[in-house]
Amino acid sequence: MILDYEPGDKVTNPNNKDWGIGQVQSIINDKVTVNFENAGKKVIIAKNVELKRIK
Repeated sequence: MILDYEPGDKVTNPNNKDWGIGQVQSIINDKVTVNFENAGKKVIIAKNVELKRIK
């Protein structure tokens, strides 16, 4: 699996737009930890949710 983001990148979760913009904290295997402005820290399994990087 190739991810389109790395730690420090800003991302959104299209399935939960109300979470706001998040910053990728870490990527370990397929688990991505993201700190979202409206939802706090979330651990997301990359194969289940496709995060969108903000360019």
